[in-house]
Amino acid sequence: MDISFEYYKIFYYVAKYENITKAAMVLKSSQPNVTRIIHILEDQLDCRLFLREPRGLRLTEEGKRLYAHVAIACQHLLDAEAELCRDKNVCSGTIELGVTETALHLFLLQNLHDFQTGYPEIKIQNNTTPEILKSLQNGRLDLAVVTTPFELHDALACEDLLTFREVPAGGPDYAALSDRPMTLKEFRLHSIIGLGYGTASYEYYRKVFIEQHLDYEPAMEVATADLVIPLLQNNLGVGFVPEPLAAPFFENDSLVPLTLNVPLPSREVKMLWDKSRSQSRATATFCSYLRERCQRNLPILDPENESVAGN
Repeated sequence: MDISFEYYKIFYYVAKYENITKAAMVLKSSQPNVTRIIHILEDQLDCRLFLREPRGLRLTEEGKRLYAHVAIACQHLLDAEAELCRDKNVCSGTIELGVTETALHLFLLQNLHDFQTGYPEIKIQNNTTPEILKSLQNGRLDLAVVTTPFELHDALACEDLLTFREVPAGGPDYAALSDRPMTLKEFRLHSIIGLGYGTASYEYYRKVFIEQHLDYEPAMEVATADLVIPLLQNNLGVGFVPEPLAAPFFENDSLVPLTLNVPLPSREVKMLWDKSRSQSRATATFCSYLRERCQRNLPILDPENESVAGN
């Protein structure tokens, strides 16, 4: 069977992004041409590779099997191409970066700003930790910066970037609760506001409550982490906020710090990548930059300018 590599390359990008428009942009082609090539490839292979859904495309079982092989071949060729170009132009390229909101606001915002002044365009995918790790393993991301807890796959390398703690908090109407430490059983009698099932935060607190033989059942599950602090400030419940982000709101009394009789385990922001894939010059440079910032212990968050909680 004689099938052009270009057809497989187009299939690779469509499968990677699950979107013909985005694939066409990356390939610098047109949507009709990409669609036409996919149809030709399906005819030549005599099977359907994609299913069309409201949010984009989804690989069929045949498509998944093909992508597992094509992705490896394409990535090897793209890595070789990137390696040959490394010494020619360090300041060009694109990094597909997956980041959770906590990691973004606790660690990455200032770093991204400084890095982008002289280095590559960085495309950010904001999602939950499990979804980001899935995209990293599938080759859709070059790098991930996420918050714990998560299950580390053998194929992924991991480095610590930042350790932080979360603190219980409520709005001004909950000031009376700050007089003494509460048990988690007492804390859960009030409406807990937090991120929903499938996020690292949900899993973290589920384990914390289980250790005390309690169920973790948020009364209000928010879709994005930046909603937590405003809801707490408006006295809609109690919740947990990263300490660096909560500090300025404690100072202006729009949030009230609460105390538990058990310490909350610390959490980490970690950087992950696929060990089996060669990093592009842009990605390697960005990783080195983040490591340098950690080693130099430079300030990476100005709480006075931040107003969101993380996931």
